[in-house]
Amino acid sequence: MEDEASGTQDPEYARRLQRLSARWWRRAFDVQAPYRRYLRRLDLGLTLDLGCGIGRNLRSLAPGGIGVDHNVDAVALAREAGLQAYTPPDFERTAYASPGRFDSLLAAHVLEHMTTDEAVALVGSYLQYVRPGGRVVMITPQEAGYRTDRTHRTFLDFGALEALASRLNLEVLRRDSFPFPRALGRLFPYNEFVLIARRTTERQ
Repeated sequence: MEDEASGTQDPEYARRLQRLSARWWRRAFDVQAPYRRYLRRLDLGLTLDLGCGIGRNLRSLAPGGIGVDHNVDAVALAREAGLQAYTPPDFERTAYASPGRFDSLLAAHVLEHMTTDEAVALVGSYLQYVRPGGRVVMITPQEAGYRTDRTHRTFLDFGALEALASRLNLEVLRRDSFPFPRALGRLFPYNEFVLIARRTTERQ
């Protein structure tokens, strides 16, 4: 989230997210329903949504989600929708910014916007807020989805996500191709890599 060159900090990026979420077919068919059910079945508890954008996942995590994002405009839109979202400096001033405060950390459609070193640094800087034994969920787009956003910088498949988890001293618990089998990721833009890991040590 700290990489300004990615473009995700620009006001236009927040407006793009807003336009995409407002498309008539998304509203008419509730295309987020399967994703929402999937997240809720994970039973993540109090979750820090890292790179929350305008709050799509916060709605699915409600009432147990707190968001942080470096895009000031996206955070403002999330808060206008009644969600708890903060910029990184504002988050640090909240009572939530205390060691072990969260049961889980979610990084969904965030890490592909940066280099792997930046991804390790970003997640690593927020791991202190996840309790030992808590979960870390990383979600990235598969091939078709990766091609839809010019701000994507690094393709992170299961192997890359597992390597990232290893660098963070996380124990990998499970990996899913969602919502369809892996083979469809080259054609269906909403297929995702999901890696679920556990924070195993008191200090990362």
